[in-house]
Parts: sequence; C-alpha cells; structure tokens
Amino acid sequence: MNYLPLLIPVLLLVIGSHAIGAETENDGVPQINGCRIEPDSKCPNANLRGADLRNLDMRRMDLSGADLSGADLRHVNLDLANLEKAKLRGANLTRASLQQSNLRLADLSGASLVAISGWALFAQAAQFEGADMRAANLEFARLSGAKLHNVQLQAANLEMTWLSKADLKGAHLEDANLQEVKLSGSNLENANLTGARTRFGNFQDANMPGCVQCPKGWD
Repeated sequence: MNYLPLLIPVLLLVIGSHAIGAETENDGVPQINGCRIEPDSKCPNANLRGADLRNLDMRRMDLSGADLSGADLRHVNLDLANLEKAKLRGANLTRASLQQSNLRLADLSGASLVAISGWALFAQAAQFEGADMRAANLEFARLSGAKLHNVQLQAANLEMTWLSKADLKGAHLEDANLQEVKLSGSNLENANLTGARTRFGNFQDANMPGCVQCPKGWD
C-alpha cells in the first residue's frame, strides 16, 4: 500500500510548525523559540515577533527586553508580567489584562490597546506614540514621563492615573474620565479633551497651547 498520500499532509504540518518557531511540549504548554508560554515563565529578551498568543495565560512572565513586535496578544492575561524595555510596536493587545504589569521603558508605538484592563500598571517613560487605547481602563496606572503623541484615548478611564511630565501632544481624550488625574508638568499641546471629566484633576504647569477644552486657570 502506498502511504505517501497519507504522509504528505502530516509532513507539511510539521514543517509549517517549525517554520514559525512554534512547538508544543508533551505537557501541552506552547513553546516559541525556546520560551514556554505559561505563568511564571522566564523569557527575558525572547524573540516572539509576530507570535500568535491569543487567549493565553501569561501571568507573571518575565518578558523584559523581549521582542513582541506585531504579536497577536488579544485577550491575553499579562497581570503582574515584567515587560520592561519590551518591544511591542504594532502589537495587538485588544482586551488584554495588564493589571500591575511592568511596562517601564517599553515601546508600544502603533499598538492596539483597545479596552485593556490596565489597573495600576507601571509604564513610566514608555512609548505609546500613535497607539489605540480607546476605552482602556488605566485607573491608578503610572505613566509619568511617557510619550503619548497622537494617542487615541477616547472614553478611557484615567481616574487617579499618574501622567506627570507625560507628552500627550495631539492626544485624543474625548469623553475620557480624567477625575483626579495627575498631569502636572505634562504636555497637552493640541490635545482634545471635549466631553472629558476633569474634576479634581491636577493640571499644574501643564503646557496647553491649542488644547481643546483644557481646564482654565492652570497657567
């Protein structure tokens, strides 16, 4: 009996799997370029460019310095994960959970962070230029010194968020919750705060030329 026609699909599947660097361990844990994708895994500087990580549990993983550019991280749980200095340019983190995760100095330029759960995340001096963060929950997050040029933050929850000295030039903050936000020394040049709630927000020494509906009296 000629078994070749039966073996060809299997061979193609195996070859395709190795071509994208994705494997599955005997215990069912996915592994990409030597990085086990599971809670508490240690993968500093891992190469996960363009990886399909949808819906995975990545809590407390050490991904410091990792390259996740263009990765699909939709609905991923990254609570308490270490992503310091990670590259996430163009990554899709729609509805991901990033509660108390470490994104200090990370690059999320052009990334999609729509409706993320980012309660108390740390992202000091991170890059969010051009990122889509509509409806993101960033309550109590630390974003001091972050670069957020032209970021989309419509309807985002930024209550009690620390954005001191952050650069929000051209940011879209329409209908955002900015109650008790900390924006002292920030740059809000050409930002749009139409419909935003700013009660008890701190805008001391903020730069506001061209800002639409920025609160008055903070000059």
